[in-house]
Amino acid sequence: MRLFAFMTIMIGSFIFAPLHANDAAESLSNIELSALVMNPKQALPARIQAFRQLYPEMDGTVTRSICVWDPIGKNGPIYNLALDRTALMMQLGMLIDLKAYTNEGVLTEDLKAGQCDAALFTGLRARSFNRYTGTLDALGALPDSEHMHLIMRAITSPKAASKMVEGQFVVMGYAPLGAVYLFVNDRRINTLADVAGKRFAVMDYDNQQVKMVARLGAQPIPTAIVNIGSKFNNRGVDILPAPLVAYSVMELYKGLGADGGIISYPFFQMTLQLVGHTDQFPKEFSQLVREELMDLYFDIETVVNAQIGEIPQRLWIPVPEEKMTEYQSIMQSARITLRDEGYYDPDMLSLARKVRCKFSPTSFECTNPVE
Repeated sequence: MRLFAFMTIMIGSFIFAPLHANDAAESLSNIELSALVMNPKQALPARIQAFRQLYPEMDGTVTRSICVWDPIGKNGPIYNLALDRTALMMQLGMLIDLKAYTNEGVLTEDLKAGQCDAALFTGLRARSFNRYTGTLDALGALPDSEHMHLIMRAITSPKAASKMVEGQFVVMGYAPLGAVYLFVNDRRINTLADVAGKRFAVMDYDNQQVKMVARLGAQPIPTAIVNIGSKFNNRGVDILPAPLVAYSVMELYKGLGADGGIISYPFFQMTLQLVGHTDQFPKEFSQLVREELMDLYFDIETVVNAQIGEIPQRLWIPVPEEKMTEYQSIMQSARITLRDEGYYDPDMLSLARKVRCKFSPTSFECTNPVE
């Protein structure tokens, strides 16, 4: 990966050499050039050439900063993923200055303040910049990777480009970061109906999480990401939503003990999202970057899954078949409430419901849709 990035930089002078368009391309208007770039049916070299004609100032001297959240820093998988994704941006005439952040909260504030032209971070944080893509992480909206891949493919269409812009920010890409599951210290908790009265860890920066968990009947315990694992391990909370990689990284096996486990139905799917300032990245640039990240979906998923490690089979707690509809209904009710309060985007929830019904057309929610 690092070698690839190094070679990309070495050949930068060739990439930034002027592109000689043919007479037909030179005669296109700016509107026609933009349409060509935004058309995924056109060959990528032709789209890049059209972009360079449309934005001649993008000549290899323009630099943009992208701040990257990675808990490990520059040696982490997310930072190196970003490092290897700069090749297309260089072909489009833009130099990228990557900055590593281990604190996602600081990164978020720096993006707002303009210290970062763009930022790569979790969808949970990105929701404050774009409610549409932020709703990809909605509670129970996408049961597995197949659902996530289908919905991401759909919203990568240029027809959805307007949805990627909210205020002064644009979503330039998204990728899977794995499912979040409920880690519980008591195996008798095997459905959402069983969380009533239990101490449930929530992120301290998101008041809506507090409201959501309270509606489930649980006791929300606001917790900082730096000590969320230790709080579970030390019995400060009974339930912890976390990606599977946390099992080893946060040593959650200590908190699970002999009586705990992991509920097998995903609580929600996490995403990684690239959000930038609209005045720093042309819309055509953002479209091309979104498509590239989408094409790398399964490669990125492989990198994410490689971080998980081995989890003993005995820890998995299946949701009883007779309780599955109730489980899904509780999550649906929570999504609808959060939609009505403006937390989740109604269009994304509707699209997610259509995706679920494509895979499970006989589900209760497909015959009488309310999302």
